[in-house]
Amino acid sequence: MDSGKVKIIKKTAAGFVVFLLIPLTVALGVWLFKDRKYNIISAIVAFLSCVPFFIRFEKGVNGARELVVIAVMTAFSIVGRLVFAPLPGFKPVTAFTVISGVALGPEAGFLVGSLSAVVSDFFFGQGPWTPFQMFSWGILGFIAGVLLFRAKKKNLLLICLLGAAGGAAFSLMMDVWTTLSLDGGFLWQRYVANVISGLPFMGIYAASNVIFLLVLTKPFLSKLERIKTKFDIFK
Repeated sequence: MDSGKVKIIKKTAAGFVVFLLIPLTVALGVWLFKDRKYNIISAIVAFLSCVPFFIRFEKGVNGARELVVIAVMTAFSIVGRLVFAPLPGFKPVTAFTVISGVALGPEAGFLVGSLSAVVSDFFFGQGPWTPFQMFSWGILGFIAGVLLFRAKKKNLLLICLLGAAGGAAFSLMMDVWTTLSLDGGFLWQRYVANVISGLPFMGIYAASNVIFLLVLTKPFLSKLERIKTKFDIFK
C-alpha cells in the first residue's frame, strides 16, 4: 500500500475517533449511566484522545520527543488554568490548545486540550462535566490543526479569530451539558435560556483567548518551530 493511501486511512481513522467515538462515549455517560460513572467515562475519553495521535505515532526517538513536547504544552495549559483560577472565564487553556494544534497538528491539539481538562480537574474537582470539557477543548485544538497546521505562514489575526470563535464554541458546548444536567434530557428552550444567561461568560472567555493568543502565539510558535526543525518531528 502506498504512503498516500496510508495517510488517508490514518486521517480517516483519526476523524472517526474524534468526531464519532468520543462524542458517543460522552453521550453514553449522560444517557446510559446518567452521569454517575463520569470517572469511567473520563478515563475512556482520555484513552480515546490518545488514539488519533498514536495512529500517526512514529516509534523510536522522534516519537518519544513528540510525546515530551505534548506533555510540556499540556503542563503549560494546566498551570495557566491554575494560575488564573481566581478570574472566572479568564483562562489560557484554549490558547495553548489552539497553539498546539497550529504548531504540532490536529491530533496533538486534541490531546493537549483533552488532557488539560482531565488533569486540571483533579485540582478543580472531577465531575460529570469533565468529559464535556475534554471533548470541547480537544475538538478546538483538532480544528485549529486541521485549518492551520499545514499553512506555510501562521497568520496571527486568523489564529486570534480562531481563539475568539473557540471561546464562543466552548461556552456553547458546555451549555449542552448544563441543559442535560438540569433536565435529564435536551430541551431547546432550556438550552437557549442557558446560552443567553451565559453570554457574559462567553464574551469574557472569547476576549481572554484573544489576549492570551496575542501574548503567547509568537514566542511559542517560534520555539516549537525551532524544536520541530532541530529534531525533525511533527512532520
